[in-house]
Amino acid sequence: MTTSTVPTAPAVVPPRHPGVRGPSLLRLTVVELRKLADTRAGRWLLVGIGLISAAIVVVQLWVLADDEQTFTAFFVPQLLPTGLLLPVLGILSITGEWSQRTALTTYALVPRRERVIVAKLAAVVLAALASVLVTLAVATLGTLAARATGGSGDWSFEASQLLHAVVLQVLGVLMGAAFGLLLLNTPLAVVTYLLLPTVWAVLAGMIVALRGPARWLDTSVTMEPLFGPDVTAGQWGRMAVSVLVWAVLPLAAGLVRTLRREVS
Repeated sequence: MTTSTVPTAPAVVPPRHPGVRGPSLLRLTVVELRKLADTRAGRWLLVGIGLISAAIVVVQLWVLADDEQTFTAFFVPQLLPTGLLLPVLGILSITGEWSQRTALTTYALVPRRERVIVAKLAAVVLAALASVLVTLAVATLGTLAARATGGSGDWSFEASQLLHAVVLQVLGVLMGAAFGLLLLNTPLAVVTYLLLPTVWAVLAGMIVALRGPARWLDTSVTMEPLFGPDVTAGQWGRMAVSVLVWAVLPLAAGLVRTLRREVS
């Protein structure tokens, strides 16, 4: 009795190029940093942040009493407009790939999309840290100008406020990037990010039952202590809950969506 064997197709082994390596995460981050200023929207957003910070200090030099012209007084007010605009930069860094149809090129050159996303997040975090340095520099110039014009020019400053400023800006830009990853559409992500806090604040003000949850979920409430020098353990806890809801969960869902979305 003879047995016959069915020939099987040889396994397809992808060609190996041991001399060719993908770009490092550092190089990808540098590329993403350059992209932040390559587009007209990103460039003017960065310029706008710097101009607004300078304008705030100039106005303060005119309106504040001499004894109120201190480094802290110049530093803290800059955090609010910067914190509102930086998340938009985080959104643009993510959605720009799809709105400008560069995703096909980006993900063809770097097929592991998660590496590109990590580089984008690293880039916007570095941009947030740079914004804090700009805020410090502008506050320093304002204090020097105050001393030169007869103002107080007091340099007293709590180190904790610098840490709080870093946390505020980094969390804000990561929340913006999370909305960008989740929605992958620039206008929709920007409007949603800016509108949701307003709607939540209005509803919490109108509906008594929502005021309790708002203390845990409304980022405008949970992050407000970061503008001061002292944050209690309870305030850190409420902030962590709001960040989990508005940053971590959208970031995770957006990562899954971006990894699975077909590039065309």
